[in-house]
Amino acid sequence: MGIWACACGILSVIFYLLHDIIGAANYPGYQWTKQAVSDLTATDATSFAIARGLSAIHGIFTAVCCAFLCVMLKDARKTLRTGIYVFTFMNGVSAIGYSLFPLSSAGYDGSVPSFIHVYVITILVVVLSILSLVLIAVGCFKDHRKGLGIAAIVALALMFFGAAGSMALPKEIFGIVERFSTYSAVIFTGIMGVYWYRNLEA
Repeated sequence: MGIWACACGILSVIFYLLHDIIGAANYPGYQWTKQAVSDLTATDATSFAIARGLSAIHGIFTAVCCAFLCVMLKDARKTLRTGIYVFTFMNGVSAIGYSLFPLSSAGYDGSVPSFIHVYVITILVVVLSILSLVLIAVGCFKDHRKGLGIAAIVALALMFFGAAGSMALPKEIFGIVERFSTYSAVIFTGIMGVYWYRNLEA
C-alpha cells in the first residue's frame, strides 16, 4: 500500500506543476510572476479547459494518496492521525470547492463564483491547511518522526510567507510569492507519500 501512496503523492505534484506550466503556455500574455495560479482556470481564460483538466487529475492523485495515508496511519498517535485526516479534508475542500467555483475572470471581478472562490474556499483551505500542518508537526515530534515534522513546519512557514507576502509585497512579484502558498501543500503531499513508503515498507 505504501508504494501506491508514494506514487500517487509524486504524481499529484507532477500534475499540479503541469497544470501551471502547460496552462500558462496556453494563456497568451499570462505573466506567472504577476498572476495567480488560479487565473489559469478562470472560466474566461484560454487555458481553462487544459489547466482545469490537469488540475482535476492532480486532485485525483492527491485524494488517493491521502486516502492511503489515512488507512496506513490508523494506528498512529491521535494527534498525527487527526492531522492527516484534516489535511485530507482540506484537499477535498480545495479540489471540489475550486472546481465548483472557479474565478469568473483573472484576478477578482466581484462575481458570486469569484467571491466564493476567494473569500470562502480559499480562507477555508488556508485555515484547514494551517490546522493540519500544526497537528502533523506536533504529532510527528511526539512520535519521533522529526524529519516529517520539520517538513510540516517548513511547509507551514512557506504558506504564511506566501499569504503575507501576497498582501505586503509589490504586485510585480505577486505570482511568485503566491506560489509559495499554493505549492507548499502540494509538495508536502508528495513528501508524505515518499516518507511513509520509505518508513513503512522498509
